[in-house]
Amino acid sequence: MNLIADAMVPYLEASGITVARNTPEDTALTSAQKSNEAGAQLHLALHSNAAPEELAGQLRGTDVYYYTGSTEGERAADIIANNLSLISPTPQLVDVIPTTRLAELRRTNAPSVLVEIAYHDNPDDANWIRGNIRDIARNLSASVADFFSVPFRQP
Repeated sequence: MNLIADAMVPYLEASGITVARNTPEDTALTSAQKSNEAGAQLHLALHSNAAPEELAGQLRGTDVYYYTGSTEGERAADIIANNLSLISPTPQLVDVIPTTRLAELRRTNAPSVLVEIAYHDNPDDANWIRGNIRDIARNLSASVADFFSVPFRQP
């Protein structure tokens, strides 16, 4: 996920969007804290998913979470899900899910979205992630530009 986030930075900056990044050592809570300290206008968390042990390797798809009741979080999640479904190998499995249980969504001041891009324990999903880092980054960056109503620009 850090490779995707790193690949997003040039697209976002070319589109005039200021980026504040976490580090691989950060936790969900320290990432939320850094987002708040930076005065973020959107908090975007990138994760890969894993199925419960009894379903390991069997699940596929993308889950896009936002904090329940956040209209701007929901708008961002919808934009991201719609755009990811255009490049996903399983577009019918791209879901938007409201929740209050994820700390990274609960603890941020900005509208927040957590994207479980695909299942890293499913070989097909894992291969899709590895083979499409730049396309996923471009797609997510275009979604962020759309959320902010700014033109998406290539670096």
